[in-house]
Amino acid sequence: MWKIAVGFVLFAALALFIIFKAGDKVDMQGESGNPTEAHVESASATATEKASASLPAATTSAIPAVDPSAISASK
Repeated sequence: MWKIAVGFVLFAALALFIIFKAGDKVDMQGESGNPTEAHVESASATATEKASASLPAATTSAIPAVDPSAISASK
């Protein structure tokens, strides 16, 4: 049990040492990365939308149409 307490104290001391050494330079925003990265992703999404809009639409449906009179005639 005492080993867990000593390990916790050592880990807390190391964490505090790193925090105090870094000062205000610590970035806690996760994967913020490159600020232009979001702009690049949105530009590629726009290009994909334009490419899909230029494709011709399908004229036939994959689901066949059902004639309501044929259903009532079979009953």
